[in-house]
Amino acid sequence: MTRFAAVLGLALGAPPAVAAQQAPGYVVNDSHFHLTNYVQQGTDIHDFVKIMGDKVGRVALFGIPLQQSWSYANTGDFAPTYYLQSDAPLYYYSFTDAFIAMAYRSLKPAEQARFDPMITGFNPADMYAADHIKRVLQTFPGVFSGIGEFTIHKEFVSAKIPGETASLRNPALDRILDFAGEVGLVAILHNDVDMPFPKPGQDPYPAVQLAEVLRRHPKTTVIWAHCGLGRIVHPVKDQLGIVQRALTDPRLAHVHIDISWDEVAKYLVASPESIQAAADLINRHPDRFIFGTDEVAPKEQGAYLKVYDMYAPLFAKLTPEASEKVRKGNYERLFDRARTQVRAWEKANPR
Repeated sequence: MTRFAAVLGLALGAPPAVAAQQAPGYVVNDSHFHLTNYVQQGTDIHDFVKIMGDKVGRVALFGIPLQQSWSYANTGDFAPTYYLQSDAPLYYYSFTDAFIAMAYRSLKPAEQARFDPMITGFNPADMYAADHIKRVLQTFPGVFSGIGEFTIHKEFVSAKIPGETASLRNPALDRILDFAGEVGLVAILHNDVDMPFPKPGQDPYPAVQLAEVLRRHPKTTVIWAHCGLGRIVHPVKDQLGIVQRALTDPRLAHVHIDISWDEVAKYLVASPESIQAAADLINRHPDRFIFGTDEVAPKEQGAYLKVYDMYAPLFAKLTPEASEKVRKGNYERLFDRARTQVRAWEKANPR
């Protein structure tokens, strides 16, 4: 039997349950990792297991839900691989979910236990998006633990997607979060805290609308990606205040913050003052922050762990308890619970 045939056979039924485990002596789990890039190319998952080595225990695994189109009229013979390399549009690429599932199922059971695959190939402006998520779960039982990273507001990206613009006030998003809560899926949501080049003195309406959405879905575990920051979406004047108020709002107890992406790290470790302010906030709320790399298809371990290394000054300012939770414990708590709940839902709702 060919390897592809063997993997295809696995895809027709759920693999045996595998207990969550990590590499001995691991130092971190990764809540935010893209195996593939904006043209669906990436690192072979077997090579990535070697890149993780004994330093990374578990990884939330996903592709990128958007494909950068290659418009010859725009870039000629140059084939863009990133959304900033072309004016041509992006489009939703649903096959990413099948690709991630098949890659995961090609691993040995002990290797599978180190990954929590995520569903990303849906359009959050589509009322049928929740139905897509349900179909993926029923087609690939035993694989997925969550949804995302999926995007509502994102600098440069949102404007490049044709059709209806994703919005925090679109009921399609409510359907997605309702279904995630019903199943037990972790939802990793990217939503910028503000728009690029905001009007001075204007309240960041994305942050206000995001809080409204999240309060409507208290049963859904949500990870807010990158603290809402971006390449040019800088921390707003009251950034730490916004996060602090969210973390002390009992209606948002289901919301967690990831500190993934080197663009975020550069803000948090920019100065001794920023490091101390971020550490103070995390030390007050150690159960609510979670580390991720946001790396895309790395080739070797040094590049993969670049963001982890950037955060060394911040980790040094955390209490031992907070450091352990941010680097390891919060990931395991959220995704262990998701695995149990999602497998139970799949058993009760077979294809």
